[in-house]
Amino acid sequence: MARKEPLSFDPIEEAARQWAQRWSGVDEMRAVTNLMRVQQLVLAELDEILRAYGLTFARYEALVLLTFSRAGSLPLGKMGERLQVHPTSVTSIVDRLESSGHVLRRRHPTDGRTVLAEITDAGREVVETATEALVAADFGLGDLNPAQLRGLSQLLTPLRAAAGDFDADRISRTSY
Repeated sequence: MARKEPLSFDPIEEAARQWAQRWSGVDEMRAVTNLMRVQQLVLAELDEILRAYGLTFARYEALVLLTFSRAGSLPLGKMGERLQVHPTSVTSIVDRLESSGHVLRRRHPTDGRTVLAEITDAGREVVETATEALVAADFGLGDLNPAQLRGLSQLLTPLRAAAGDFDADRISRTSY
């Protein structure tokens, strides 16, 4: 991905300098602003890589989720829970994947009210090739070494648990 010309100053540090003249919480503001900016940059890079496969990162995640499921299919509601997105977003993601031939919608065999998204062979193929491209690009995190990557995950995981993203107590009892 072609990078634009970098700024001659760090806008987050400048914001922190000005913030400190008005309010407290400078370290928190600086950290969250850095976190959000990195998320924007990484997502833009991953979406750029995935564009070659007709995917966005959200659609890629949905295909990976289906790949991980035993039957290659999941109810749309379950997909929303696992991807942690609104039901409308799941519907939109599945619509796009269906129109590209990567997913089929099917009625649940025992619950007629439930709609399943089922990955197709084309969906499995695109997951494999797209994953190779993402791995080759270090998922946009190539400037970090393995210890830094582990440290980043260890730093962020408690924030996710505290926000209710997952039950940390339950996981620690069933450690992986």
